Amino acid sequence: MDIGFQDVGYTYQKGTPFESKAIYDINLSIKDGSFTAIVGHTGSGKSTVLQHLNALKKPTEGVVTIGDRVITRMSENKGLKSLRKKVGIVFQFPEAQLFEETVGKDIAFGPKNFGMTEKEGLEKARELLPVVGLDETFMERSPFDLSGGQMRRVAIAGVLAMEPEVLVLDEPTAGLDPQGRKEIMDMFHSLYKNKGLTIVLVTHQMDDVAAYADHMIVLGGGTVMKEGHPRDIFQETDWLTSMQLGVPSTVRFAHELEEKFKWTFDPLPLTTDDLARQIKEKLTSKGGERS
Repeated sequence: MDIGFQDVGYTYQKGTPFESKAIYDINLSIKDGSFTAIVGHTGSGKSTVLQHLNALKKPTEGVVTIGDRVITRMSENKGLKSLRKKVGIVFQFPEAQLFEETVGKDIAFGPKNFGMTEKEGLEKARELLPVVGLDETFMERSPFDLSGGQMRRVAIAGVLAMEPEVLVLDEPTAGLDPQGRKEIMDMFHSLYKNKGLTIVLVTHQMDDVAAYADHMIVLGGGTVMKEGHPRDIFQETDWLTSMQLGVPSTVRFAHELEEKFKWTFDPLPLTTDDLARQIKEKLTSKGGERS
């Protein structure tokens, strides 16, 4: 399911003395089956754009197209519930939204709201536990007796239980250690590859963008500054710095090697495996002479 923004703007408290324009002239495209990263510094408009991805907010200007549904400021709220089933959002620190007495019931809550019986909802929960790295013994446990990482996995399972076509992730690794971050991101990448989910990752973690995304949108000052493949955008180190954004550690190290040894990396390495392979090739080719 494709998502598109055409000349989209959103103004908070429009028509009041407290009117504030959050985004303007947003034009972007998120293709079905893509892994898209949306990045930008604080105040760039990421959160407002995110809330338009499943019509939590309707644009005050322009048009948002979600699949075959067209959303404008005049759109009625009727029917948006089914749309939000298709586009699931995992908000930052989703574990804070857990409230049921057991893990199984918490995961089943959303499906039951959309017409599943309790039995069907619990069966769906049981199916999803291994998908998020938990086993069936968690079904009867209280979510409040779990570790922070386990609680986050339960919350993610609750979103997946709605069987979305698009999964939007708002800083999904916030507060996790490096190992926990990798495990969560690998899980999302597996869903992207094996389940055919379209993934939208809203993040400031450039290493995650480099390792997982195939499409990148850079926001700044409330509008789109650049859109393209991460490899192309990460070539522009000085520009990213001017936008108060970093570059992946692999890209930074590659640029340091280019400067020190006059090497040329082609293509620009985005992952540690890419970087290690190219360094090995250079060191075994003419003793690491300029190439």
